Amino acid sequence: MDRRAPPTRCAVITPVLSKRATRGAPERRSPEARLDEAVGLAAAIDLEVVFQATVPLSEIRPATYLGTGKVEEIEGVVRAEAVDLVFFDAALSPVQQRNLEKAWSTKVVDRTALILEIFGTRARTKEGTLQVELAHLNYQRSRLVRSWTHLERQRGGFGFLGGPGETQIEADRRLIGERIVRIEKELEQVKRTRGLHRKSRKKVPYPVVALVGYTNAGKSTLFNRLTRAEVMAQDLLFATLDPTLRAVALPHGTRIILSDTVGFISELPTQLVAAFRATLEEVLEADVILHVRDISHPDTEAQAADVADVLTDLGVDPQPGGRVVEVWNKIDRLSPEEREQVANQVQRLASLDGPVPVSALTGEGTDDLLALIEQRITSDRVTVEVTLPAEDGEGLGWLYRHGEVLERSTDEAGAVHVALRLPPDRAHLVARRFGARRVHPL
Repeated sequence: MDRRAPPTRCAVITPVLSKRATRGAPERRSPEARLDEAVGLAAAIDLEVVFQATVPLSEIRPATYLGTGKVEEIEGVVRAEAVDLVFFDAALSPVQQRNLEKAWSTKVVDRTALILEIFGTRARTKEGTLQVELAHLNYQRSRLVRSWTHLERQRGGFGFLGGPGETQIEADRRLIGERIVRIEKELEQVKRTRGLHRKSRKKVPYPVVALVGYTNAGKSTLFNRLTRAEVMAQDLLFATLDPTLRAVALPHGTRIILSDTVGFISELPTQLVAAFRATLEEVLEADVILHVRDISHPDTEAQAADVADVLTDLGVDPQPGGRVVEVWNKIDRLSPEEREQVANQVQRLASLDGPVPVSALTGEGTDDLLALIEQRITSDRVTVEVTLPAEDGEGLGWLYRHGEVLERSTDEAGAVHVALRLPPDRAHLVARRFGARRVHPL
C-alpha cells in the first residue's frame, strides 16, 4: 500500500512590471521565459503545478503587491483548483505575504523562500547544510522583525510544505540570533579549513579552474566529461549544490584542479550569496574561470548578464579576456543554421581567447577547451633545465612534485637533465634546492 502523501498542488504567479513600475529599467527576460523558469523552480522541489500565469502590473501595491481585482481573480482559481500553495515569483514583504494568505486562504511563498527551500533539500555536506540554514534563519529573522509570525518545521528542506502531523514552533528573535551566531562560528571553522586546503594546494603547482554559470547550464555534465567523474547532473534547476573538486590532466601533461560550484540564478537571494561566500571563494582564488552558458537557451544573453552581476558582486571582472573564458555549451541542441551563426560569433570574438563552443553531452569541442585552458595556464610560466646526478632520486621526485616536467634525458656521464615548466614565483625555489649552477633558463 502506497502511503506517500499526495503532491502539493501549486499555483505559480509571475508579476510582470511595466516600465513605469520599474522606473524605466529594461527587463532582461520575456514574461513567458520568466514564467517558464518559475515553473521550473516549482518542479525542482516536486510541486505539482496546476495553474500558472503572468500578471501585468503598472504599480506595486504596498498591501498585497497586486491590485484588488487580480487578487480576487486568483482567489477564484485557488478555490477551483484546490491549490495548497501559491508560489509568487517575486520578493514579498511580510505584510504582503500575510495579506495574500488571508485573501487566498492558502500558504504563499515568494521567490526567496522557494529558492531557500530548494537549497535546503539539495545540500548534502555539513557545510552546505549550515550555509543554507544560515541563509534561511536570516530570512526568517528579517520577517519576524515586522510581522511576529510562527515558523513551521516539517519534513524535508526548511519547511513551508505542509503535511499531516506538522508542528508549529514559536520562533523568537533571540533564539534565532543565538542559532545564527553558532552557525557562523561553525562556518568560520569551515572557512579556515578551506583556507588550509587552498594553502596546501598552492604548495603543489596545480592551478585551479572553476566552473560558474546559470543553473542548468550544464556545468556538472561538463565537469563529469572533463574529469570522468559521476557528479549528479540532471535537467533540473540546482541539481547540484555542494562544490566538487577533481584533478584533471591537460593535453601536454599539465595538471589542474577543476572546481564545480553552485549554479547562479536571476534575483539570487542576498542571504544565499552571503552564506555561500566561503564556497564561492574557490572562484575568487581560481586561475581561470569557465563561464558555462547554455547557448541553446532563448534567454542565454540574460542568463549571462545575471552571472556577470554575481561575479561582479564577488569582486571578479566578468569580462572575457581576463580570467574568465566563456564556454558555449549545448551546441548539440542547435539547428544547422544556428550552429553556423554561433561559429561566426566565435570567429569574431576569437581575439578574447574564447568563447569555446562545446557539447558536454557528446564531448564535441572539449579537446579545444582543454587546449585553451592549458594555453591560459602556461602562458606566463618559465621553462628551465635542471641538471642533477643520477643517484639524486629524491631531487628528481621533488621536480615532479613542484613543476611540470616537459622532458627528461640522461647524458653519457649519467647526469639527468630535466626540462621543467613552472610559475615565475617558484623559479627561485628550484635554484635554492639544486643550486644556481645546475639551473639554466630555456
